[in-house]
Amino acid sequence: MERGTKADWELLHDLHYKAEGLPIGPQFWKLTLAGQTIGVLVVGMPKGMLKERHLVFKKLAPGSGETTLTNTNRYLYINANFRVVSRFVIDTMFRGIGAGYRMMNLVARMDGHKFMEIQSSMSKFNAFGQKAGFRFVKPMNANKFDAGMKFFRGNFESTPQDFEAVVNELENSRRFEQLFAACKEFYQKNSATENTGAARDGADARVAAMSPRDVIKGIQQMSLASPMYGVFQNPDLGRTMPERLPLTAFDRQQPTARLVLDG
Repeated sequence: MERGTKADWELLHDLHYKAEGLPIGPQFWKLTLAGQTIGVLVVGMPKGMLKERHLVFKKLAPGSGETTLTNTNRYLYINANFRVVSRFVIDTMFRGIGAGYRMMNLVARMDGHKFMEIQSSMSKFNAFGQKAGFRFVKPMNANKFDAGMKFFRGNFESTPQDFEAVVNELENSRRFEQLFAACKEFYQKNSATENTGAARDGADARVAAMSPRDVIKGIQQMSLASPMYGVFQNPDLGRTMPERLPLTAFDRQQPTARLVLDG
């Protein structure tokens, strides 16, 4: 396991459910076997505000005395100390053998930051994050859950969670143009992705170019998704780490203990 490049991600990204797009400030890690890339993990910059993080790190939560200075210092601290597992894929031929959680644990150490976060819906069904030493908080509804459910129920007969049914209803609606425009307007108004930082500059053009499938997917993700939030505190912070490690390095100690480097 070692640092990789975007080319490694491109080898396997079609196997990931979020195949397109990368986080801000991506860093790539690869897992190889006999020279073949069989796993890729992409680390990205963390979100500035995250309600699940505030449950764990209460001092980072905004309070009644919030000022420009405290808000700026929060972002500076988070950017200096946190990174997030943004994309992670293992070749289908090598799944189910424990490679994933071992790789994630080693990346969280070798990346060199104090905390590594993950938001993963799969962690409700597959305990790979827990096995990697990440600690999780109880799943929470999305910030826009209430608004999203009100929008779906006010405009569609289909069950909000049924993606294909909602898309089909939209595409076959007698008032397609009006409903499609309402979907885009709701998405753009409520999407943190389109309303945060530099992303706002191109939001109008991006949303205007969205297909019916894209915009319904966007509304569902921001209103119905409830990924679990997990965090790993790096026990090897400040140590000089090897540039490459075998997966078996994970098994030399407990997942949250300092890495045994001479094994």
